[in-house]
Amino acid sequence: MPTGSGIDWDRLESTARAAMTRAYVPYSGFPVGAAALVEDGRVVAGCNIENASLGLTLCAECSLVSNLQMTGGGRLVAFYCVDGNGQVLMPCGRCRQLLFEFHAPGMRLMGPDGELTMEEVLPHAFGPADMAGMAEQSRQAQQAQQAQQDERTR
Repeated sequence: MPTGSGIDWDRLESTARAAMTRAYVPYSGFPVGAAALVEDGRVVAGCNIENASLGLTLCAECSLVSNLQMTGGGRLVAFYCVDGNGQVLMPCGRCRQLLFEFHAPGMRLMGPDGELTMEEVLPHAFGPADMAGMAEQSRQAQQAQQAQQDERTR
């Protein structure tokens, strides 16, 4: 697998494999574990947790991000995910979006063929910057609407 970023991928793989053993998967039998390096040097991990309704199932990335927030927050620098056989597993679309929300600039993900950037995994992503722009547009529209109402009441 091509690497070159200086990230300790063996540590992340080992942590992801350990997390995978904690997965709760009585319905699919498909355990997943994930690990990520945080900007401050911490490693956070998560595993998938199924629910009888299936729609409420939490992917490993969801529990990883919960772990990130519960242990002080921060931004993810590197990410590694494994299936029940310990093989590299790419995040689903929903989880790619979740990882994008918490990624540090330059974040790397391990894929089946080597390291990938977040931008390669989720090109043209919708994220916090888009929401900031929407909030500003909404504020301006509200101000314009208020000005129109003020004009009518004069």
